Amino acid sequence: MSPSTDRGYSFVAALADEEGTRRLMADIAGLIEPGDLITLSGDLGAGKTTFARAMIRHFAGDETVEVPSPTFTLLQSYELPRFTLVHADLYRLSGPSELAELGLDDLAAGSVMLLEWPDRAAGDLPADRIDVALKLSPQQGPNFRNVRVTGYGALAARVERIDAIRRFLARAGFGEATRRRIQGDASTRSYERLTLQGTNYILMNSPRRPDGPAVRNGKPYSAIAHLAEDVTPFLAMAGALRARGLSAPDVFAADYALGLAVLEDLGDEGVVAGDPPAPIETRYEVATDLLVALHTQDLPDAVPVKLGIEYRLPRYDLDAFLIEVELLPDWLLPKLGVELSAEARDNYGTLWREALQPVLKTKPTWVLRDYHSPNLLWLPEREGVARLGLLDFQDALMGPAAYDLASLLHDARVTVPEMMEITLLSRYTRARLAADAGFDAPAFVQAYATLCAQRASKVLGIFARLDRRDGKPQYLRHIPRVWAYLQRALAHPSLAPLKAWYDAHVPALKSI
Repeated sequence: MSPSTDRGYSFVAALADEEGTRRLMADIAGLIEPGDLITLSGDLGAGKTTFARAMIRHFAGDETVEVPSPTFTLLQSYELPRFTLVHADLYRLSGPSELAELGLDDLAAGSVMLLEWPDRAAGDLPADRIDVALKLSPQQGPNFRNVRVTGYGALAARVERIDAIRRFLARAGFGEATRRRIQGDASTRSYERLTLQGTNYILMNSPRRPDGPAVRNGKPYSAIAHLAEDVTPFLAMAGALRARGLSAPDVFAADYALGLAVLEDLGDEGVVAGDPPAPIETRYEVATDLLVALHTQDLPDAVPVKLGIEYRLPRYDLDAFLIEVELLPDWLLPKLGVELSAEARDNYGTLWREALQPVLKTKPTWVLRDYHSPNLLWLPEREGVARLGLLDFQDALMGPAAYDLASLLHDARVTVPEMMEITLLSRYTRARLAADAGFDAPAFVQAYATLCAQRASKVLGIFARLDRRDGKPQYLRHIPRVWAYLQRALAHPSLAPLKAWYDAHVPALKSI
């Protein structure tokens, strides 16, 4: 490792053979994002095109893809699953003045570029880029290469992270593993599937969450909503869930400071099937039974992290509920061209405070918070509720039992039919009554409806924010489904005042 303030951040690697080169390529590929520029430097025969070819095939997920050298065509474009990749070669350019002829300025936004012979464009390269400089070392072997990877500008931090992950995996005994990025969530976390000696694992890359701007009382949204700031809550809850016989991933290696962990791979089989995906009711029954199994226990608000250290779950308090529902007027209504008066906005907050009071008085339990189909896996070889694999619980809180059932049965990404919702809600309440004759089913159903409406309001705001702020319009397709869930929830008699407010101020969302 040799960081340099004037040249960004660099690290070096000695690659004994082509397999070592492929591993370094995968190390870099795991953190490449749309819009990145990767330059490939080195003498003739140093392996630039070989490196580029391996990376293109890696992103394509197909080792048979034809990747000719672009020395004569200058540009070669590939439509890959995550982005368009452009492979360019400047070897035949006599100088930077000819760079405009390539039409690089006309490339689609979000394309990734692999650029060989970047020295031909000296002085005209973007400030933000990753350079991979390869150098043959014949005295050490015909395929031996020394490589320096440097991140310039904004990508210096990315290269530093690549280096940190490489060193973490080497320390943990996974340095020889093959790596393949897998679909993540809408957060800053990313995931890769590691394969070592025929066994799969998951690498979770969860850097510490940076604080956003202060939104209330000097606190950012994440602090008010009690979102996890680092990897500690996930690791603590994983252990606590496994200790109770549930199938959270085992943890094989972790670096708390770096936010890295190697986890058990629970596979890819989910609780939905078909196109479009629809709930598999028998699996949703197990998911409902798992919540019953949790909620009939007295669960602590502090769980062990490691010897002598505990993690205390935050309380799902009124401020957290309110900052979430405010996402709807903050993000969705501007998207719809609706401008609220100060009075209407104040009424919205008042109505939600009143609706949430009964919810806040219920006995707190663990709220996993994102308990829905993307985070539930099916493990048929296990028994009972352990057949359900659990993911994405780092934002867990102490809060109302009805919240996770609302997350499950009003899944923002999958339509749960209303009759299935009623059946599973009844299944839950019957099981709770069987375990405790004092269980107040009508009060639970009221809390459930309230939290369905609260969560739908939050999700509508989040999806609008993902589109407008983060450039992720793909989430907008789910908005009509969430709007329909919101109408179901607001039909509960206790929410009549809130329903009147939504009817008056939010246009019907059949599409957006």
